[in-house]
Amino acid sequence: MLEIICTVFFILLVIGVWIILYDTHHFVVKNYRFTSSKIKKPTRMVMLSDLHNYRYGRENRELLAAIDAAAPDMVVIAGDMITASKKEKFDHTLRFLKALRDKYPIYYAYGNHEQKIALYKEAYGDMGERFAKGLQEAGIEPLHNAHVALPDRNIAIYGLELERAYFRRFTRKEMEDAYLEGLLGKRDEACYTVLLAHNPDYFPEYAEWGADLVLAGHVHGGIVRVPFLGGLISPALSLFPKYDGGLYAEGSSQMALGRGIGTHSPKVRVLNPAELLVIELDSADG
Repeated sequence: MLEIICTVFFILLVIGVWIILYDTHHFVVKNYRFTSSKIKKPTRMVMLSDLHNYRYGRENRELLAAIDAAAPDMVVIAGDMITASKKEKFDHTLRFLKALRDKYPIYYAYGNHEQKIALYKEAYGDMGERFAKGLQEAGIEPLHNAHVALPDRNIAIYGLELERAYFRRFTRKEMEDAYLEGLLGKRDEACYTVLLAHNPDYFPEYAEWGADLVLAGHVHGGIVRVPFLGGLISPALSLFPKYDGGLYAEGSSQMALGRGIGTHSPKVRVLNPAELLVIELDSADG
């Protein structure tokens, strides 16, 4: 009997280790389609978030190949392409972004890690300045609470950068009614509005502001996916967060929440492979 128990335990252990290794070094492609009468021209976006300096093959060739296979009109980034750590190098991430920019327009909103290295120079030295310079040299201008209008598509892409207080652990800071409008201004109601917002916890507030589509990341799918319950833990250290990955709706607004394309602290995924999102935007009559 003991031998049987030991054998079963060993088999389960091997399966568990295999799942962790596979999910931590593998990504899947998720396809989502959204329609609106506001959209004038079919548009395909690839959405990236939470790469955290990770690499799939030499110079991220596997990830680049997957993006090329999707044949997007543009690439949108919802933050945390790097990790706020002096121990990590981001040169290869900048080369990856430059390779993307050579092929596609890129619209990039910072996450909390890009924000940290820019704000806390006493901890990170000149990392923020070097990263910003690298983006500039790659031809990428981040959207710091700014937007880009695409009149031929009747689409506006906004990049939101929340203050650090909105990334607290253990607690959720309440957002004042006029806060988002103060950062982003009023949106054009006639235009289809895409909001790149790293933190998904404020989706109701994003919907109230008027975003037609929110693209977010940050939660990494909850790191461990528990069957029937969802993601286990969020960066705010809350258990089974409401927003952990997938599609959500709030009134007329929708949110596609990616589970991240990389890993970070801990560098483990369980039943939760990384995700590359392909977003199709089309006219309601298309």
